[in-house]
Amino acid sequence: MAILLLLGALVIGLFLIPFGLPGLWVMAGAVLVYNYAVPGGAIGIWTIVIVAALAGVGEIVEFALAGRYARRYGGSRRAGWGAIVGSIVGAIVGVPVPVVGSMVGAFVGAFAGAWLAEMTKAAEVRAATRVATGALLGRIAAVAAKVGIGCAVIAWVAFTLFLGR
Repeated sequence: MAILLLLGALVIGLFLIPFGLPGLWVMAGAVLVYNYAVPGGAIGIWTIVIVAALAGVGEIVEFALAGRYARRYGGSRRAGWGAIVGSIVGAIVGVPVPVVGSMVGAFVGAFAGAWLAEMTKAAEVRAATRVATGALLGRIAAVAAKVGIGCAVIAWVAFTLFLGR
């Protein structure tokens, strides 16, 4: 029963990621709670450390990709930072909208942040829009990367539970 609860929590965490919620950290917390709730350290410290490290890497990847894509599409460093800040602000502003608010807010925020930052450089609207589109694509890539990391966490934990003993 405990294994089913853990796997359920991991799947819920995976589904939280696209909505801009801390799904990887929910997964890490579930692994930690499971390890201490089940007698004998059922998972082990190395799995806990690896899952926490993957969650940290996921956060770094998430914030770096929007800025990186904005620069790849011709934007300045300012546009990259605008995409990162806009994504964070958008996710926070979108929280009151049920279910998809933080996800849509982060996407719109990445676009708007990069666009505004690029426009402050006296760029033309077309060029700023291209850069902002790159930031939006970067945000989408970041969500995909975090979902991939979440799948890796589930695979690692499942391996540890079923084959690693």
